[in-house]
Amino acid sequence: MTAEAARRRDSTTEKRGIEVNTSNGGETAPELVIISGMSGAGRSTAAKCLEDLGWFVVDNLPPALIPTMVDLGARSQGAVPRIGVVVDVRGRTFFDDLLTSLDELEKRGVRLRVVFLESSDEALVRRFENVRRPHPLQADGRIVDGIERERDLLRELRGEADLVIDTSNLNVHQLRAKFDTQFSGNDEPELRATVMSFGFKYGLPVDADLVVDCRFLPNPHWVPELRARTGTDADVAEYVFQQPGAQEFLDGYTELLRIVTEGYRREGKRYMTLAVGCTGGKHRSVAMSERLTKRLIADGVETVLVHRDMGRE
Repeated sequence: MTAEAARRRDSTTEKRGIEVNTSNGGETAPELVIISGMSGAGRSTAAKCLEDLGWFVVDNLPPALIPTMVDLGARSQGAVPRIGVVVDVRGRTFFDDLLTSLDELEKRGVRLRVVFLESSDEALVRRFENVRRPHPLQADGRIVDGIERERDLLRELRGEADLVIDTSNLNVHQLRAKFDTQFSGNDEPELRATVMSFGFKYGLPVDADLVVDCRFLPNPHWVPELRARTGTDADVAEYVFQQPGAQEFLDGYTELLRIVTEGYRREGKRYMTLAVGCTGGKHRSVAMSERLTKRLIADGVETVLVHRDMGRE
């Protein structure tokens, strides 16, 4: 994204979530969600999810036509209040057209969000092989070559996305649940958070905004009577928070989150993913994420708790 486009994007952030008028006769512009991301990461499934939630969804719309679609929605006299547009990288002018369109819409103050669907190389290769289709950018190379080209092309858009969803380990129902959580409500909250416990041995969550490491605490795995239990059990949580530094860390990080969430609100960021990790994602990270979730909710942040790796061992 150019510096000028980024500046304009930042300058209009405060307008997000506010109903504004378009330049065409004062009609009310519809809410707009752009769905993009890696080929094979679930864009079509995401589009169906939005459709089921009552959104008017257009798949593979050329980015240059997005402002026209918003204008048509504005002229519908409220019949099309929410539009979802799925865009991909098949066109060589993809980014020039997309950034120009987003810049134009944000100058108008259109309520705009960008959702980026991410997935691991391994998951993407497996999906393309299962359907026996080539990657759209692999040309005469391998599937992994196409994935690498696409990642390079989408890197800036991913960095600017309002919401990144990693679908590597999600099935259709789990992805649908994520979209239900984020887009089903009539009244959009100013900030939603996802707190996710995970195990470092299974890899960092690629969609995390913040990462917490609980491996500085003694591992309940080495306590025979606690090994088979999880951090959701009271005796495990009690053991974790009896350890030196555990309660102090919870209190201190709660204060840090208050600073971060207030900053996100000022910048117009609507989504935050906090990843809380330990070795296996079963004891310490689960107990800590449970407590952090309660603290965020008490501070007025709508929060969803996910235990990514619990039960995986």
